[in-house]
Amino acid sequence: MRKAEIERKTKETDIKLTLNLDSTEVQINTGIGFFDHMLTAFAFHGGFSLLLDVKGDLEVDAHHTVEDVGICLGQAFKQALSDKKGIERFGEAFIPMDDALARCVLDISRPYLNYDVIYSQEKCGDFEICLVEEFFRALCMNAEITMHLAILYGSNAHHEAEALFKSSARALKQAIKITSNKMNSSKGVL
Repeated sequence: MRKAEIERKTKETDIKLTLNLDSTEVQINTGIGFFDHMLTAFAFHGGFSLLLDVKGDLEVDAHHTVEDVGICLGQAFKQALSDKKGIERFGEAFIPMDDALARCVLDISRPYLNYDVIYSQEKCGDFEICLVEEFFRALCMNAEITMHLAILYGSNAHHEAEALFKSSARALKQAIKITSNKMNSSKGVL
């Protein structure tokens, strides 16, 4: 099974995460309502199961929680994909959210993030929207994913962020799909 369980405890966060690439159960509690909403959309549109319980130092701010969730989720993807044999490898998606249009193009191979995003507002409620980049950077570096994210246009930061989460989820759904029993690389390894 393409499944991973990650537990990470630091002075700033205590995270328990289960990822199953071939199931669809979603239960998320980070203590940050907006982030829970984004992660729920991410798992649902990615077609994978994500069970996540986080206790973070939210009295400081949301930064450690958001970044550490990205680290753990990236580690879980890397573990669940194992040697990556047979996966499609590449994925792309454009997602509209009312006024916003986001694009994600990715390759499950090496860690890299290109983040071409300027948000319309600095916050969604109490959530500092700059933390979305921290999440995706941690995810990509730990999962070894090359990801190019862009907001092509928009006028509402909530819609812009949600379009990013959904486009990356749809692109990942394509890329993790098993399409053969061979390595999808001319080098023979990813």
